[in-house]
Amino acid sequence: MQTKTHNGDDRSDVEDVAAAIREGRSLRAAALYRIVVLDDQLNERNIDLTDPVPTARQILQAAGLRPGDGYSVYAILTSGEFEDLRLDETYDLRGRGAERFVIFQTDRSFKFTIDDRQLEWGKPSISGRVLKALAGVPPETYDVYLEVRGGGQDVLIRDGDLIDLGKPGIERFITLIRDTTEGLLALPDADERYLSSHGVVFETVSDGAHTGVIFKQLPLPAGKFNHAAADVLVLLPPGYPDVAPDMFYCDPWLTLQSVGRCPTCADQAHAFQGHSWQRWSRHNTAWRPGIDGLHTMLKRIEHAMAEAK
Repeated sequence: MQTKTHNGDDRSDVEDVAAAIREGRSLRAAALYRIVVLDDQLNERNIDLTDPVPTARQILQAAGLRPGDGYSVYAILTSGEFEDLRLDETYDLRGRGAERFVIFQTDRSFKFTIDDRQLEWGKPSISGRVLKALAGVPPETYDVYLEVRGGGQDVLIRDGDLIDLGKPGIERFITLIRDTTEGLLALPDADERYLSSHGVVFETVSDGAHTGVIFKQLPLPAGKFNHAAADVLVLLPPGYPDVAPDMFYCDPWLTLQSVGRCPTCADQAHAFQGHSWQRWSRHNTAWRPGIDGLHTMLKRIEHAMAEAK
């Protein structure tokens, strides 16, 4: 099979794999199939392949790299997770839902999680900027934190900071929208109406530049936790309600009656108004501006509580 780098002159018979995935259609037969390759700084470029079922070796060759020089190729799946491709393993572009491939020159990989997705990275260090890119969040409005094991305060990772992934254990990162809703004096009318009409007791609160709403003594699934009700804090990001709130926070801390521990991804602390809130890492990736609001956040919270394990 031959591969070649696109020269930009003849686009008449090039099938863009990314476009096919976006449009939810099958790849059409074409002379060339366009994919995207990224380096370890996530710089992108297009390459074209003559076969929709290339091997990692052929992707490297099309990218102008020598397979014998210790490169590794990972497919970036639509979930954001990575799939390691062996050098002579074929990867069928027609049905795998990936059009981007990241290439490292490395002899090992380093595992970590970000926003509860497990990824592998081909270098022993990674920057805050690259972490945000892998998480798919805008770097201007989101921060990324390194979770500190044992309940300590999470560490803010700035764009230029480098994190050593070579330490024992799997590093865990989370992204958070910067909570700077200064000037939000009241909830949107739709939220006020919903909460009042459904008898939800709430309080709008602020701590420095951070603003949120506390649902007071929200009832919990019967017999599931060590408390029957808890205050639940939702931080409101800039641009709310057009922008989604992310996680939520409980006070007091909740443990599962069945196992006597915190639920999965709910074992970290978040300081707000002098309290140590229990952070529930439940991310919101499907917000509908103009439709969603605190009523859908409440349903997400109820679902997370019901499904907690």
